Amino acid sequence: MEDSPRPGLAFTAVTEDIADVENVVRENRRVTVKEVASLLDISVGSAHHIIHDELKFRKVCARWVPKRLKPEMKQRRVDACKELLRRYEADDEAFLQHIVTGDESWVHFYEPERKRQSMDYRHTSSPKPKTRAQRSAGKDMLTFFWDRNGLILEHYMPR
Repeated sequence: MEDSPRPGLAFTAVTEDIADVENVVRENRRVTVKEVASLLDISVGSAHHIIHDELKFRKVCARWVPKRLKPEMKQRRVDACKELLRRYEADDEAFLQHIVTGDESWVHFYEPERKRQSMDYRHTSSPKPKTRAQRSAGKDMLTFFWDRNGLILEHYMPR
């Protein structure tokens, strides 16, 4: 008894290509899936499967990398870290209770129109109105600082 050929997904094996794909990615970490596929003459789907599912590689984006710092900026960071470590060793847990952290972010604000302002006349045979994305009325820079107890300062700086 034998199975007759039937349509469907073809059986594929990617084990031979895994080492080649890994070598290509390790040579150039910025290579794209399409470039890997064309270099190794495999399909884009196979290249994607090997990179993401077999090798478990993920794309990571860094906006600002410390290696691009100037030597004096690197030295200032080292000095600051040494000073913080010295203070921690001297005061132990009391030092950690006085750490304040800050951040900043753009905050968009909207001026919604009232229901009555957004109403208009339509005939029963008129098409339904499409929802419109409302443009931001503006944005402010929000600067905030917090410690172990919570928010200390929240400051909105106009543009």
